[in-house]
Amino acid sequence: MKKAIVLAGSRGIGKAIADALAESDLEVVATSTKELDTSDLSQVREFVAKQQQTDILVLNTGGPPATNFFDLTEDEWLRYHNQLFLGFCLILQNLKINDGGYIFLISSFNMKEPDPNLVLSNAYRIAFSSILKTLSAEFARRNVSCVNIAPGPTKTDRLYSLVEDMDAFEAALPMGRAGKPEEIGAFVRSIVDHEIKYLTGVTINFDGGISKSLL
Repeated sequence: MKKAIVLAGSRGIGKAIADALAESDLEVVATSTKELDTSDLSQVREFVAKQQQTDILVLNTGGPPATNFFDLTEDEWLRYHNQLFLGFCLILQNLKINDGGYIFLISSFNMKEPDPNLVLSNAYRIAFSSILKTLSAEFARRNVSCVNIAPGPTKTDRLYSLVEDMDAFEAALPMGRAGKPEEIGAFVRSIVDHEIKYLTGVTINFDGGISKSLL
């Protein structure tokens, strides 16, 4: 049986992906942030030593709080550098992705249209996305596909923490609603179930048409 590892898979988008993959013939390991906090590099090292390999890896983690650049502390920079960037790098260096597998990164549409209040998220998600893009050609030689999914507003606890009036916020969106985590879960599962392999090294905005960037 093939194996899928979903980080931060106990709630929100991660849980939706883990639940969707569990409907396929897969062994799914879904971690909570308590079990694996990627800002804690000792936890990361222990995790990869235990798991060692997988067929599908979903790199997912919660986002930093909304903070103005000039209010950020050095501790916050270091924590989210580890959580959103270095922790993921160590996982990719030390966890084997089996031939024919998949790597999914759950990032944010703010990579393309940065929110001035989400500086930490913007900076480190862009940085790790560049790593995954760089590695995608090397992984392709082993038929491992790398897909960066950049969600827009999606109904999770994270969105509720950032938005005061959800009804007004949703009404202003192109589709008149925020996305559903289950939509992203179904998307990931469809790629895996249909063995779509030629889609790699790409960033897919999953944002209901909110982004105005051309690429």
